[in-house]
Amino acid sequence: MEKDPLRGNASIPMSYPATYQAVGGQLENGQQIRTVSLSSDDDMIDITTTGTTTERSIHGEELGSHLTSIKYSGHLGVSGDSDDIPGIGQYEDFHTIDWQRDIARDRMRHRYIIKKKQDSICDLIKGAHDAWSGWVCVLFVGLVTGVVAGVIDIGASWMSDLKYGICPEAFWLNREQCCWSSNETTFDNGNCSQWWTWPEVFSQSREGVGPYIISYLFYIVWALMFAALSAALVRMFAPYACGSGIPEIKTILSGFIIRGYLGKWTLIIKSVGIMLAVSAGLSLGKEGPMVHIACCIGNILSYLFPKYGRNEAKKREILSAAAAAGVSVAFGAPIGGVLFSLEEVSYYFPLKTLWRSFFCALVAAFILRSINPFGNEHSVLFYVEYNKPWIFFELVPFVALGIIGGMVATLFIKANLYWCRYRKVSKLGQYPVTEVLVVAVVTAVIAYPNPYTRMNTSQLIFLLFSQCGVSNSDNLCDYNRNFTDVNSAIEIAAAGPGVYKAVWLLVLALVFKLVATIFTFGFKAPCGLFIPSLCLGAIMGRIVGIGMEQLAYNYPHIWLFSGECSTGDDCITPGLYAMVGAAAVLGGVTRMTVSLVVIMFELTGGVRYIVPLMAAAMASKWVGDALGRQGIYDAHIELNGYPFLDSKEEFAHTSLAADVMQPKHNEPLSVLTQDSMTVDDVETLLKETEHNGFPVVVSRESQYLVGFVLRRDLNLAIANAKRTLEGICGQSLVLFVNSAPPQATGPPPLKLKKILDMAPITMTDQTPMETVVDMFRKLGLRQTLVTHNGRLLGVITKKDVLRHVKQMDNEDPNSVLFN
Repeated sequence: MEKDPLRGNASIPMSYPATYQAVGGQLENGQQIRTVSLSSDDDMIDITTTGTTTERSIHGEELGSHLTSIKYSGHLGVSGDSDDIPGIGQYEDFHTIDWQRDIARDRMRHRYIIKKKQDSICDLIKGAHDAWSGWVCVLFVGLVTGVVAGVIDIGASWMSDLKYGICPEAFWLNREQCCWSSNETTFDNGNCSQWWTWPEVFSQSREGVGPYIISYLFYIVWALMFAALSAALVRMFAPYACGSGIPEIKTILSGFIIRGYLGKWTLIIKSVGIMLAVSAGLSLGKEGPMVHIACCIGNILSYLFPKYGRNEAKKREILSAAAAAGVSVAFGAPIGGVLFSLEEVSYYFPLKTLWRSFFCALVAAFILRSINPFGNEHSVLFYVEYNKPWIFFELVPFVALGIIGGMVATLFIKANLYWCRYRKVSKLGQYPVTEVLVVAVVTAVIAYPNPYTRMNTSQLIFLLFSQCGVSNSDNLCDYNRNFTDVNSAIEIAAAGPGVYKAVWLLVLALVFKLVATIFTFGFKAPCGLFIPSLCLGAIMGRIVGIGMEQLAYNYPHIWLFSGECSTGDDCITPGLYAMVGAAAVLGGVTRMTVSLVVIMFELTGGVRYIVPLMAAAMASKWVGDALGRQGIYDAHIELNGYPFLDSKEEFAHTSLAADVMQPKHNEPLSVLTQDSMTVDDVETLLKETEHNGFPVVVSRESQYLVGFVLRRDLNLAIANAKRTLEGICGQSLVLFVNSAPPQATGPPPLKLKKILDMAPITMTDQTPMETVVDMFRKLGLRQTLVTHNGRLLGVITKKDVLRHVKQMDNEDPNSVLFN
């Protein structure tokens, strides 16, 4: 109890808006007070007196003169704040959130905290905690994401090396760590004497037919075991942990609810499953799933802060920051992560979220750097040592790589979508684990004979990006060179037979990787697309780079090379072409531009090569857009029927709101009236219809709009009233107004004004659909009401808009599956 909160002199509780039962209170005329209702603007009080159901509204200033005495006994609840009813403001599974409503609720909560700040030290601390809780939350998300990423990187590298052999001195070390203590200066295929290959474990030699067969069999068995375990874990514990997760994250961030998609089981199984899937040697990467894993962490930690945990619109600010942290730890690219979140996955990205994403990505990258999972001085995957300037003429092959990358990407997207559709409609979809096992066995059997497909994809990309130097013993570097001085510039030289053999093997690897990734992406195990796309592009680029290098060697004096190659130094860097090719294919597959270029130069440390990367990314995007409308993630969103309104696409048709609204002309509209329906009438309406909400009108005759009430809120409020209020029965009137109509007898009315949205978004029936679609995109609407001359005509929901867009594009409108 507080004295004088409403400028009167009676003792009244502070928690308004609310209704309280009064005991022993009376007005100046002697009437007994039954209930006191405090309104949200702390200016009006409604008083119900005994013997009558009429209410008197009294201003706070007049309160002292009207009330002689009053005591309170307990809270009446229903006509109080909607937050007092458990579950109000939450959403059902597979429903769209109402951004405007959630943001308005947060503003009200914020105003209340600001108002309370002056009351006590405790409230001041609460206000401060509320202000910094966003920063604290993203700090925790960054810390946990960095640790989880470090564990995944270490686990995946150790299990990947298990396919080749073991470190008998310390079985928990991978091949590279095992060889650190070795004094040998050269390693055969990366192996040292401390590292035993599987034939050596069975006391065989390293070379020969027998050892080759043993190595081959072990490679296949380990790959099969890892893939089986990954698929079985997903099947049994977390079906949502399969795939890359980015299409679903995009949909969730656009305001859709998928319960369990960002839960703790999904987090655990996805983290373990991606380690196993990468170790199985499948054609997939762990970078896409890292975004999903980071968003799971963001979702779980947001519940520690009710400001975010209880408000779906606010929670998406944390999820956007988490997505940035995911890319940051996947590639060691914090700025690229922020731009990826902004460009690719986020739907609503205010400036405040940009700063928090930046901070979250920074913390995550710092933690990963401290763990140092790669065991080197760089936290990036593919650090390149070269810094040769590129020749102006080279922009031509760079743009050509962009064009080829766009074509390869379009081929991949179309083929992958065809296979995923086939999986959905055929019996294949009923055997997800079997499919993963078949893909794993076929991949392992074909991959092992070719050294470039046998090795880990990340190692292959690193090899293709790197420059040929003294230490490189790979066939790719079999040039006719004599290294007399280690420090002298590398001279340009003719390619030896090893280079030509390597190029043929790389061509085979390119075809195999493309086909394997088409069948792999979208199956029921965790799988990312970044690394396979980079690998395809890097192979392509390296081959083009070697061709350009040999051209420059054989014809150094032609004008193309503008005399820069006539000095005998190596003026063409094939590794740079691999980098540009990798960016081209990844850009074509995902349609990223800005974030892609930043990720690429953060990934490699090659800041000098921003212009070539930009040229290739842009060319690749243009070609991709010309050949096919969507990137892989948007295509998978459409394939799964998620309700995603893409803000990048334009609506070019001339239809009106009246053409799209439900119900169509001359069909009845399901509405509630403000003061003439009983509880039974409302429950009958709820049973007979499946709408997510109902407009409230003055009466069935007038159809003038009062507001909008959600189905879920209505159900909860009625159930709560029956449980907590005396006298509420089927004949009780349901009121969405303050004053009840006069009635002589009967049960007390049920007041539900507090769950009524008094300011629903409305538009006239002549509004162009172009404007409607824009409003749904930019305001994040769930539904809008259509009126004509102020009278209610119908409702347009997000699903209606999506179906209409599909219909106009001559696609199947029933492919939109959810509400």
